[in-house]
Amino acid sequence: MKIRAGFDIAFSCSQNVPMLLMLSVHPSRRPDLLSEDRIDFSPKVPYSNFEDAFGNICTRLVAPPGLLEIRSDFIIADTGRPDIVAPDAEQWPVEALPDDALMYLLGSRYCDTQKLTDQAWSLFGQIQGGWLRAQAICQYVHDRLQFGYYHARDDRTASEGHEERIGVCRDFAHLAIALCRCMNIPARYCPGYLGDIGVRPDPAPMDFNAWFEVFLGGCWYALDARHNRPRIGRIVVARGRDAADVAISTAFGPAPLSRFKVITEELVENSEMSARM
Repeated sequence: MKIRAGFDIAFSCSQNVPMLLMLSVHPSRRPDLLSEDRIDFSPKVPYSNFEDAFGNICTRLVAPPGLLEIRSDFIIADTGRPDIVAPDAEQWPVEALPDDALMYLLGSRYCDTQKLTDQAWSLFGQIQGGWLRAQAICQYVHDRLQFGYYHARDDRTASEGHEERIGVCRDFAHLAIALCRCMNIPARYCPGYLGDIGVRPDPAPMDFNAWFEVFLGGCWYALDARHNRPRIGRIVVARGRDAADVAISTAFGPAPLSRFKVITEELVENSEMSARM
């Protein structure tokens, strides 16, 4: 399967504003690219890329005064298979975890585990099996929070989301991550593209998505507390402890958002279309 993805974003700046963007496809998916994953700027500005401590591709630039338009449009190959379901995946004891997984057991900016530990153990302590426990957490968060774009708030922590019972996809991911970490399951935050492939189209405008990954049985698996079902066509952009590590844009000065459009769709080639006619 082929997926077309990209974005059209614009910022209005009243002065020079240094910016950090995290909008490139994650290195783990770059071998699947069928066209160049290039960020275009209008007006053209100097920029440079680097890899951060989590292995994500970051773009540095200085936005000039006025409107800065940022675009990308690429095609990527995908298996077309839904997320892996691994009911036999075991939870490893902490002492057996690899060193690089340990950071994903710790509390972080939005995943305030210290406020949720007692709640987590009372809810999930009796569940045996790593996958069963992680899936129970996913189900709990899915049922606990009410989704709505109008619920968006950029400073909501996992414990606050648990109490307020509302949020957007990042809030679902943060709460699920925090609860997993409370139960000694390494969990990390993943923003990226997720189109309406294999599901009923969502009438709301397309947006970037956020899900999470858990480390079980020696592998990382994608889970999604908002949708709570295996999905087709995830394209990961970044991985980190929470949204603070992987913001799609960070402006070091005033840079109001003027336009925001995301594209993620299955690409049906002309030959395939003709065969169906």
